[in-house]
Amino acid sequence: MTAEIVSVGTELLLGQIVDTHAPVMARLLAECGISCTRRTTIGDNWDRLVGSLKEALDRSDLVVTIGGLGPTVDDLTRDGIAAALDDKLIRVPEYEAKLRDFFGARNIEWNPSTARQADRPECGRMVDNPNGTAPGLICEKNGKVVIALPGPKGEFDPMARGPVREYLEHLQGGGVIHSRVLRIVGMGESSVETRVRPLMDGENPTVAPYAQTGEVHLRLTAKAKDREEGERMLDPVEAEIRSLLGNHVYGINEQVLESAVIDLLVSHSQTVAVAESMTGGLLGARLSASPGSSRAFLGGAIVYTVKAKTELGVDENLIKTAGPVSAEVAKALAEATRTRYEATYGIAITGNAGPAPDIDGKPIGLTYISIATPTGTQVSEHRYRGIREDIRHRATQEALAQLRTQLL
Repeated sequence: MTAEIVSVGTELLLGQIVDTHAPVMARLLAECGISCTRRTTIGDNWDRLVGSLKEALDRSDLVVTIGGLGPTVDDLTRDGIAAALDDKLIRVPEYEAKLRDFFGARNIEWNPSTARQADRPECGRMVDNPNGTAPGLICEKNGKVVIALPGPKGEFDPMARGPVREYLEHLQGGGVIHSRVLRIVGMGESSVETRVRPLMDGENPTVAPYAQTGEVHLRLTAKAKDREEGERMLDPVEAEIRSLLGNHVYGINEQVLESAVIDLLVSHSQTVAVAESMTGGLLGARLSASPGSSRAFLGGAIVYTVKAKTELGVDENLIKTAGPVSAEVAKALAEATRTRYEATYGIAITGNAGPAPDIDGKPIGLTYISIATPTGTQVSEHRYRGIREDIRHRATQEALAQLRTQLL
C-alpha cells in the first residue's frame, strides 16, 4: 500500500510556520507498513488543492491531508476532499448540536460558518477531536482512502497517534516498517560509514547514515510482521554497530546528548556548572532542558563581557594580555566556575561566532573549550565553519562530548 501526504496552508508556503506534522505522519505510516511516496504542500487555493488531491489519488492508495479543517472561508480541505472524490458534503446534525453546546457553554457568540465543521463527505466518517472543534475525517470510496487531520499540534498529535494509527494498522492488515536510530558523537559521517559499510549492504534490516550538526545518526530499519519482530531483527545489528563504534554511540531514537550526559553525571553522583561567553547560555539551556537535570546541573554564568568575566573571578590583567578569546581565559573561566558553584566539573566556552572577526582580530569560528576536573584542567582549540548559529551549537556539542568522555 502506498500513501501521499498533502499539507494545506498558505502560511506553510510563506515560511511563516514550519511543517513538523508531515514527518510525524510519514513515520506513523512507515510504522504501519505503508510506504509514503510523496509529500506535497498546497496553499489555500481551491483549484490547486482539488487538483493535487486528484493527482495524489491517481498515484496512491491512501492520501493524508493535514490542516484546513477550520470554520473560515480559507479552510478548504473538507470541501476539496469531497470534490476530489466526486462526493457531496452532508451535514451531521448531532455534531452541529455538539458545536452549539460547546460555544454556548463558553458564552461565545455562535457564527453560522462554524457549522461547516459539522460537514463531511457522504463517503466519510468523522474522527472525534477532544482537543478542538474540527473533527478529523476518514473517507473511503472506489478503493481509495483519504484521511484528514487538523493542523494545530495539540489536535493533530493525539488524533494521528490515536484513532488514525489504529485505523491504519487495521487497514494494512499486518506488517510494519520498524526503525531505530543510533546517535553517534565524536566521529564524522565518512568515518562512521567506513566502519559500518558492510552492514549497509543488507536488504532487511537496512542501515543508513545521515549527518546532523555535531553528530551522526544511523537509521536501522526492518520490515517485519509486527513491532516486536522488528525489534528482535534490529537488536543484533545494533550490537554489531556498537562493537564497531564503541562509546561513540551515545543514545537511541529521541535521546539527545545533553540527556545522556545528565544521566551519566547522576549515575556518578557528580555535578557540573558552566561559564559561557560566545554561547551566551546555550549550553546551560541544553543541560537544564533534560528531565532530572537539577540533580547534576548546578547553574552557570553568562560571561559575555570583560566585567562579567572578572566578576566570576578571572584576573583582568589575564584578559587584557591573552585576550577574551584565548586558551588562558577559557581555562581560568572553567576553574572559576567550578570553584564558585562547588561543582565536580566546570565547563567554559569562549570564542568568536561571527559574523566578523573580533576586535583582537580573532577569526570567525575560533573557539576554546575548557573543562576543569578534580584532577586538572584541559583546554581544546577549535576552528568551526558555518553561520553563527551553527558555530554556537557545535561548541556546546563539543563541550558535552568532552564532558561525556571524562565521565566514561
